[in-house]
Amino acid sequence: MSPSDDQAAVERVLGGDIAAFEEIVRRWQSPLVNLAYRFCHDRGRAEEMAQEAFLRAYRGLAQWRKDAAFSSWLFALAANFYRSEIRRIPARIVSIDDVREPVDPRASDGGLEDHDRDRAVRRAVFALPEKYREALILFYFHDMDVPAAAHSLGLPEGTFKARLFRGREILRGKLPHVLAMPQLKEA
Repeated sequence: MSPSDDQAAVERVLGGDIAAFEEIVRRWQSPLVNLAYRFCHDRGRAEEMAQEAFLRAYRGLAQWRKDAAFSSWLFALAANFYRSEIRRIPARIVSIDDVREPVDPRASDGGLEDHDRDRAVRRAVFALPEKYREALILFYFHDMDVPAAAHSLGLPEGTFKARLFRGREILRGKLPHVLAMPQLKEA
């Protein structure tokens, strides 16, 4: 499904073909559940939050102005709802100070295996303050470019870039050996 397919499905829904919304849900369900999971760290709750985000999207379809991609509008709507939901019922968050760089005893060079490194980075990202965590999640975990991610969060691009930079700096300070490798792309 392409952006034009999204637009066609939205127009069919707005024209009265309610079943066309199923196409939208099928395409975006996994990304919205994954985004919700990044906020709450609970798969069941993430699925419930994504379902509610789709319900809100359905009710607000007429508000999509079509000046941005449907996916940007949907992700912005979902992220705003997820932030509100997490404020209402906070997720259990680990302090960034409690995140330690793991050492994989199996690695002959004393380094980390890819899986362990990824897990350490994800745990550290989840422990960041919300404004940095959201920027890093959209940019790295959801592969959104700067303009789309900034739009999703309702931020100017410069502010978004500053949050990415600061989030990366916090992570580099907390996990220097893990992040010494060139895996954090620059914006």
